[in-house]
Amino acid sequence: MATPLISLNNGMKMPAFGLGTWQAATGEVGEVVKQAIEAGYRMFDCAWLYSNEKEIGEGLREKINDGSVKREDLFVVTKLWNTFHRENEVVAACKESLKNFGLDYVDCYLIHWPCSQRLTGELNPTLPFANAVDDEYDFTKTWKGMEECVRLGLAKSIGLSNFNSQQVKRIMEKCTIKPVVNQIEVTPFLNQRKLIKFCNDLGIKIMAYSPLASPTRGWLKPGDLVLSFNDPKLLAIGNKYGKTGAQVVLRYVYQQSTIPIPKSSNAQRLKQNIDIFDFELTDEELRTIDQFNCGVRVCSAEDMINNSEYPFNFKE
Repeated sequence: MATPLISLNNGMKMPAFGLGTWQAATGEVGEVVKQAIEAGYRMFDCAWLYSNEKEIGEGLREKINDGSVKREDLFVVTKLWNTFHRENEVVAACKESLKNFGLDYVDCYLIHWPCSQRLTGELNPTLPFANAVDDEYDFTKTWKGMEECVRLGLAKSIGLSNFNSQQVKRIMEKCTIKPVVNQIEVTPFLNQRKLIKFCNDLGIKIMAYSPLASPTRGWLKPGDLVLSFNDPKLLAIGNKYGKTGAQVVLRYVYQQSTIPIPKSSNAQRLKQNIDIFDFELTDEELRTIDQFNCGVRVCSAEDMINNSEYPFNFKE
């Protein structure tokens, strides 16, 4: 079943499901991108920080060149890192990502975090905070650089990532081009109903990262919550529809009015993850999965906890 398209506040259409590429390994992510296109994916969520834009771009261009897809059929998202927040640095950072991809434009460019940082040494993307210190730079000025990317045709649309409601409000008060999306963590553990409604009421769509709650996350500590796709509640619902527990979770996240972007490098799971548009959870089933909601984040970004703009000190 084809992935639905949703309308953004600037009139663009965006796929309602995509592939996350955070922690997608170099040496294999290009092949994963090609497999994903074959499986029906048309939206790819990327970031300069992930250090794999070049390989992702190679995969995308190969499928464009062999006629599998047209560039206009794809929706490529990437992100501005914290150390390039100054208004006069934003365009150059966007151009660097475009050079990595080998593309003329991205469909959406996001501010990765509201937290500005500045380098004290050479940035190592595998250790992004090692040579960076907190900076008090105002992200509403960063947004002016993002708007310039649209005016120059480098980005078709712009948006936010990891912004809380008060930070979104500050952008809306100063912007001349509205953000089209805010990308945040949404899982059964953290369903984010208030923030989703706040953004949707402003015409801002929500992209949901780590929708499966990253059960294999490398920073998992003893005692941390892990979402089991074999939980009896999820299996019972899945059995009704002929779906796996993971597919039930992805459908739940989608039905929170979000755009899920799960990451996978397994060809079979790539196909399973996107196969969630031929069933719909009932209100009772949604309430059952709501029982998992406990406010626990799997991506708390504690490296930034002392930054004045750390978004999770505010609960919405």
